[in-house]
Amino acid sequence: MDYGALLIDLITLTALEIILGIDNLVFVAILSNRLPKSQQCLARRTGLILALFARYGFLLAIIWIVQLKNPLFNFLSHTVSGRDIFMFLGGLFLLVKGTWEIHNEIEPRSIEKEKSKKEKRYNIFWLTIIQIIIFDLVFSLDSILTAVGLTTHLWIMMIAITIAMVLMILSSNPLSIFIQKHPAVKMLALSFLLLIGVVLISDGLGLHIPRAYIYCSIFFSLFVEALNAYRRKKIEKK
Repeated sequence: MDYGALLIDLITLTALEIILGIDNLVFVAILSNRLPKSQQCLARRTGLILALFARYGFLLAIIWIVQLKNPLFNFLSHTVSGRDIFMFLGGLFLLVKGTWEIHNEIEPRSIEKEKSKKEKRYNIFWLTIIQIIIFDLVFSLDSILTAVGLTTHLWIMMIAITIAMVLMILSSNPLSIFIQKHPAVKMLALSFLLLIGVVLISDGLGLHIPRAYIYCSIFFSLFVEALNAYRRKKIEKK
């Protein structure tokens, strides 16, 4: 057994999981910030821990996920596979959720009315946890499928995911506080949610968009927002 190659695989997969998990962590913070402060930390940790076991379930079904690439039927001269359907539905979910969250940010009065109605119907705490798990599964699809192409060792994938998730849990509180202090970042993150939703839908339709383009646009937007934040601080000091 080549331990050097296994170590490289582990480091590569761990880095991949961390990088691809950053956007997921942002949306976990956004979801949990709508809860009472006394429940926010518990919701983030509970949701991420349960999401970790959900990812394990994905990995245990890894062979089935790979087989989802087999064509199921043809639609408009495009062969549709189970993976395509999953990507399309996942992207559609992100689009709907992102649009709803942006609407809630723009119309805060309607949010309070909706909140009061929902709190009478079911427990918002567990609803938030369920949403965290769903978000994590949708965002982890790409990284899991990429992991299959990098290594055949299931235990390496599980270790990499565990390390990345532990780091996410440790980082969730500071990131949540940062987003609460910088509402513009929250709106920017919700815009990214729409962008990623469009990318997943495109993948489901067979129109692949290189991920490098997406990451470049995201980092450029963050850079511009950082400049704006720095400018606002200088104006406030004056």
